[in-house]
Amino acid sequence: MKKLTKRWQMVIYAISGMGINMMNLMMGSYLCSALLIGGFGDSLEVLPYQTYVQKDLVIAALWSVFAFAAKVLDGIIDIPLASMTDNLRTRWGRRRPALVMGLIPLVLSYLLFLVVPDPSGVTLLNTIYYGVVLCVFYTCYTLVMVTYYATFTEIVETERERALISNVKSVCDILYFILGYVVVRMLLNGFNVRIVALMTLPLALTMLIPLFMVREKSTKEQAAGAKSVNLVKSIRFTMKNRPFVLWMIIYACMTFGVQLFLGGINEYFAFADMNMMLIMGSTFAPVPFTLILYNHICKTRGFGVGFKYILLVFSLGMFVLFSIGFMEPSTLRTIISLVGGIGCSFAVGALFAVAYSVPAQLAAEEAAKTGISNSAMYFAVQGLFSGVATGLATGVVLTALKKGSEGGSNAILYMTLISGVGTLVAALLMSVLPKSIQNMGKSAKD
Repeated sequence: MKKLTKRWQMVIYAISGMGINMMNLMMGSYLCSALLIGGFGDSLEVLPYQTYVQKDLVIAALWSVFAFAAKVLDGIIDIPLASMTDNLRTRWGRRRPALVMGLIPLVLSYLLFLVVPDPSGVTLLNTIYYGVVLCVFYTCYTLVMVTYYATFTEIVETERERALISNVKSVCDILYFILGYVVVRMLLNGFNVRIVALMTLPLALTMLIPLFMVREKSTKEQAAGAKSVNLVKSIRFTMKNRPFVLWMIIYACMTFGVQLFLGGINEYFAFADMNMMLIMGSTFAPVPFTLILYNHICKTRGFGVGFKYILLVFSLGMFVLFSIGFMEPSTLRTIISLVGGIGCSFAVGALFAVAYSVPAQLAAEEAAKTGISNSAMYFAVQGLFSGVATGLATGVVLTALKKGSEGGSNAILYMTLISGVGTLVAALLMSVLPKSIQNMGKSAKD
């Protein structure tokens, strides 16, 4: 693959995933939540557009199974799809055809999820329909993003360049989070959630950027002599990498906590009668500046210290939000929530940067040793761990909290407590990582 050599090229390339990630945010935080009214408290009287038709559309117990299965499938399917994109033989190379194969059905499944088969209320038809479409959506999302992330290893040469792309990508994540949790929330005051989902869809065009920037030679002609690895061998190479396996355990705990919060954020703020736009604005707006602090810590103390720092800060922020959820609305509660939001800003950007930087670096190190480009499989296995963790968080725990909140119960408020415990466990496990990862990013002079 032709390497990017200019800084501006790397910045533009890092922007590519923002639109697809925005679709995933809309699906996980708004559209899936809109199928059940539980957890919104009294907000349906104030914000009538939070749900599709202001009533339950799916059977809660069966839907939780579908939601969990979709996220687990999202993780499991990563592995065969990664093997496919790593070994794809076409005249256009490996990565661009895989992006096209995933992008088109991804957009179609997103649009199909906005359709209501039976608006009368809870039906088996609705439950099965949304469950199947959700599985298709996550499968296509996986193909697109695993392929895109795999190029992080191949499209630049050095660890510093991969770190640049990862950091810019994490800033883009914050931008779409601000769009998703502040701007979208404002739009829900006047538009139905399905209309808002359509408004954000054009951002998916950002994924066309790799189609123009990725330059590969034909892999079809190279098939006979190219050094490749089959699915089983690819998995074995990846899982024999002990530092990577240890990292996966930590990453899964972190993902459980973060995704539970992101998946239930809409219901939490609605039930607690808190200003979501104000608090999330205080959380995401300072992130580009707090990333500078995180990068400074990594440069001077290493990745291990930097990542443990952000996990602890995020956990503390979750515990603060949990405690104020039981307070009566007041100026003091608003001030404390803003302080908690600003505290989380010191963590939230870096939480997403590690999803790209660690597997990309480990894959690059393996490629340098073996001569085999197996980068997509690293992101695929990470996706498997992430999918299971997210499925437990949003498909099982969050659904249970939402149903438990019906009838005036405050079960949804415990979402932040459980989320904080997940990231705290990840922080405590950081000590098991080998020094090769602990010192990643640390300046040589240190």
